[in-house]
Amino acid sequence: MAKAYIRTEMAPTMDPPATEVGVIGWMSKNLFSDWLSGVLTVFGLYLIYLIVPPVFAFSITHAVWSGSDGTFCRNISDGGVVPDGEEIGACWPFIGAYFDQFIYGRYPIDERWRVDISYLVGVLALVPLLIPSIPYKRENAIFLLAVYPLMVVVLLTGGNIDIGSGAWSTLAIIVALAAGIVIFQAKTTASIDIGSGMVVVAAIGIILAAVLFLLGFDWNLEAVETANWGGLLVTLVVAITGIVASFPIGIVLALGRRSKMPVARLTSILFIEFWRGVPLITVLFMSSVMLPLFLPDDVQFDKLLRCLIGVALFSAAYMAEVVRGGLQAIPRGQYEGAMALGLSYWRMMGLIVLPQALKLVIPGIVNTFIGLFKDTTLVLIIGLFDLLGQVQLSFTDPKWSSPVTSHTGYLFTAAVFWVFCFGMSRYSIYMENRLHRGHKR
Repeated sequence: MAKAYIRTEMAPTMDPPATEVGVIGWMSKNLFSDWLSGVLTVFGLYLIYLIVPPVFAFSITHAVWSGSDGTFCRNISDGGVVPDGEEIGACWPFIGAYFDQFIYGRYPIDERWRVDISYLVGVLALVPLLIPSIPYKRENAIFLLAVYPLMVVVLLTGGNIDIGSGAWSTLAIIVALAAGIVIFQAKTTASIDIGSGMVVVAAIGIILAAVLFLLGFDWNLEAVETANWGGLLVTLVVAITGIVASFPIGIVLALGRRSKMPVARLTSILFIEFWRGVPLITVLFMSSVMLPLFLPDDVQFDKLLRCLIGVALFSAAYMAEVVRGGLQAIPRGQYEGAMALGLSYWRMMGLIVLPQALKLVIPGIVNTFIGLFKDTTLVLIIGLFDLLGQVQLSFTDPKWSSPVTSHTGYLFTAAVFWVFCFGMSRYSIYMENRLHRGHKR
């Protein structure tokens, strides 16, 4: 008969296997989990070996860090500035000499403080909005989306914009007066619902009147034509305007495409399919060359403004399809539950459906934003010099002519674009991890 065994003391603890913890454990799980992962890891390391050392040598080790012209950046192997025939690296003095033009373009030197203020205020307003724990999010968002764009327009252009024949100003004043009467009656007699469409239109009228007044007011600033803008300034203006404008338009188009109203659905489908079927280059050409042909002779439409409208509409079509994918991923029970609670369509979408849909498609939304940011380089074809265009224009200076000048300029441009795009990508990953509720594995 077998004797029972009773443990009288705890078994000694043992360290986990070396293949399960630490650096070796991480590598075995992520890099060498099977033979295919091992092969791809080795191939990736080989590519890094081929690419990183030459780039590092060109940009750091063999780079030229000082000099007054391109002579210091020329590869002279006969006892000149480069001993023993070594390959010379990046010509960073060239970037230093043209850095102001890369940032401001041909913006007047004495007025560049206005661009600096626009940059500074934008960063100071954006950073608190991106940090979840900082309070006053609503006020910050209102300032960034409503007040800041108007402030930037006045600063960069100088204000005192000619609205036209005065008809728009007269109409805005009439609408504003009507809005005041409507709101006064609504608050005193309660005969008009505050949430009615009339009050919404009245509020729009007040905003329109204020905008037209501020744009037409003489702020005693020197007027700067958009033709003098360039460099990173144009890149950020086109990208940020396209991103901010395309997002709400894309949401409306996505809702319209899924609407049960035939007219709204057909209009949204035609808009989306038209803009998705046309290359962005064609859109820019149409806005720059063809659109003025359809306007009266006395109507002058700024080239940059035409570009902004075209980019915003083009990006909105792609944003609409991304948002529509998120709407289709929401279970039907969410719609039915919201309707069972008696919520109206817009409350159902704003409180229940859209928050979940947008959360699911954060990667797609940010991917569209990144693509739009990189597509800003196409504005060069219509005569707008963005960062890349300004860098390419600087290559024509014979003072800085050297075999590595263009390589240095493209490397600098790539680094700037990478910083912005990588920042957007990492922040989207952070928000996706913070907002997910168990749908990720």
